[in-house]
Amino acid sequence: MSFEPLGEIETTPSEAATPATRGLVRAATIIALGNILSRVLGLARETVIAYLFGATGYVSVFRVAATLIQTLYDFLVGGMVSAALVPVFSEYADKREELWRLASVVLSVLALGLAVAVLVLEIFAPQLVLLLGPGYDPALQDAAVQMIRLILPAVLFLGLGGIVSGILYSLKRFTFPAFTAAAFNAGTILGGLLLAPRLGILSLIVGILIGSASQVLLQLPGLRDARFHWSLDLRHPALRQIFLLYLPVLFGLSVSVVGVGIDRNLASRTGAQSLAWMQDATVLVQFPLGLVATAISFAILPTLSRVVMGEEFRATLALGLKLVLLLILPATVGLFLLAQPVIVLLYEHGAFTSSDTLSTARALQFYLFGLPAAAIDQPLVFAFYARKNTLAPNLVVLVSLAVYLAVALTLVQPLGMLGLVLANSAQLIAHALTMLLLVQTRLGGLGGQAMGATIFKIIFAAGVMGASIVLTPMLAVEGAGAFAKFARVLIPGAMAFVVYVFALKLLRVREADELWSRVRVKFDGARGARYNRPR
Repeated sequence: MSFEPLGEIETTPSEAATPATRGLVRAATIIALGNILSRVLGLARETVIAYLFGATGYVSVFRVAATLIQTLYDFLVGGMVSAALVPVFSEYADKREELWRLASVVLSVLALGLAVAVLVLEIFAPQLVLLLGPGYDPALQDAAVQMIRLILPAVLFLGLGGIVSGILYSLKRFTFPAFTAAAFNAGTILGGLLLAPRLGILSLIVGILIGSASQVLLQLPGLRDARFHWSLDLRHPALRQIFLLYLPVLFGLSVSVVGVGIDRNLASRTGAQSLAWMQDATVLVQFPLGLVATAISFAILPTLSRVVMGEEFRATLALGLKLVLLLILPATVGLFLLAQPVIVLLYEHGAFTSSDTLSTARALQFYLFGLPAAAIDQPLVFAFYARKNTLAPNLVVLVSLAVYLAVALTLVQPLGMLGLVLANSAQLIAHALTMLLLVQTRLGGLGGQAMGATIFKIIFAAGVMGASIVLTPMLAVEGAGAFAKFARVLIPGAMAFVVYVFALKLLRVREADELWSRVRVKFDGARGARYNRPR
């Protein structure tokens, strides 16, 4: 990657507000709003699970079942959305009749494939448990088989919802897909709260089924002008294009599935509670990752898919990376320094103990080493998908899995669970660094985009923000009450936010100015609507 010297950035804030920037920020804002709601509900979901069931072995085998359907979704549909569906559907976005014909074929073919996959896996559920959780005792393994068989139909709903999201993203209709994950989390919460007294931990399975079905229903209004029909036209030329684009992704996901299986296998050998702690920490890492990296990556993908190459392509990708780093670095620093107070606030209730808090906080801090790498990795991968090059990013998965195995097998014995967490961070860093190298050698790099200067400023501002957290006296607030727990997070967090924004302003980071201007416009518009409302 080419970096520009610090003194070469003299752009005023107004120059940053180009139509491309405004469009990207607007799309990312819509997706981010959905992700905010999703992540908030995701934290609420984890708080409910911790409160009702703690971090027991049954929670760990529930995580095995939940991870299985997520992995299956990613394997069968999820990876296809960004790699093949959005780029190919985008080509037909201006030819609606052809788009609906293609969408009908894709929905029909994949619905049939998903149904067959669910049926086969229902039969082989015991073998899946032996593969993913050999370290659990027989009672936990029996519970895992039951959970897997009950939860598998969710894969069908998740898959259909993912295809619809791909259609809507290609049409740049971001609103309905942006809130699907929130609907999923809401369903899980409702299932747990309403049915736990009668069904125990199986209430979470029912909630997942409700949430996955609601993802499809939520998006239907976005397809108000669609014309679908059942069609198994396997000769449609775009279907072949989608298949060819997806083949490398399928390979990469197959490698990832092997990696997930190894990770779950090793985790089951480090203690019955390890996977529960790791998952609780992972949720906190995924909060900023989904809020920032996923939102910005999906916002830039349709534009990247249409411009394909040249200066506009590089400028769009560079802007996406800058916005990701602008938001992910302070989140990383803040979560690292406030790990224990955050976990106490969110999780330490009911069956979740102070010992669980300490173990989860350590896992969170070790996961955070890989968060910035995971964040920039998403737009880099999407850049290749937009160029219809799905092979290169998925060959990189082999490299990163090799790094994971080397670190995990070295550290799992002396460090236990934390060795696996460090291996995951090393895997993410290896993947991101390799993708950066490929962008430089295969996509022409990002020269002329002032990346170096912007990154330096963001790192400096995040460092100043971190110092403000350490120096904030509210970290020493005594007491176990709700107010004390809240104060130990809110006061340092609020101070850190102010310090970070002020530092960015002094350093004249133009992307920060554009984000602030968008927020101010939204706020002024909402305030004007309120005051102008008829009385």
